[in-house]
Amino acid sequence: MAFKFTKLSIPEVVLIESEKYEDSRGFFAELYQENKFKEFGIDKPVKQINLSKSSKGVLRGLHYQLNPFAQGKIVRVVAGSIFDVAVDLRKGSRFFGKWAGVNLKSENLSMLYIPEGFAHGFEVLSDTAEFEYLCTQTYSPQHERGIRYDDPSLNISWSSKTPVISEKDLKHPFLKDAEINF
Repeated sequence: MAFKFTKLSIPEVVLIESEKYEDSRGFFAELYQENKFKEFGIDKPVKQINLSKSSKGVLRGLHYQLNPFAQGKIVRVVAGSIFDVAVDLRKGSRFFGKWAGVNLKSENLSMLYIPEGFAHGFEVLSDTAEFEYLCTQTYSPQHERGIRYDDPSLNISWSSKTPVISEKDLKHPFLKDAEINF
């Protein structure tokens, strides 16, 4: 089976599309094949898998973990649709403070690869969405950090003007004040 890897506006953030084979019984698709992902430079082992379910208008993020527990992620929508965003936090990068985003839908099986050194967030566009994260590092509460979803310096094009945000996410600093060690 083939995978299509497409670099986004920040080339390290990659849209991954799988072939889907359908017939009268349903469909089949491969979602991961180590050697094909490695050929494209996605080669860190998965150490933790997370699943979340959210309602329309919920916005989660922008989350990241500091080194040495920085997480790369391969994310996908199991059910529903979302707008998914990665923000470059690598201080020496020409893309520092820039974001790349895509709509992900369960129907087309697309995934997004977000490497270490990026903040991640998403907004639910469907009535509900189930979202899966394959992480290259385990969760470490003492290394967990975040950036405000509405930071004006990022100017992210969220669809909702009044998203549902957790109290924790509302307390995150703007990028200029965030603790970053990438």
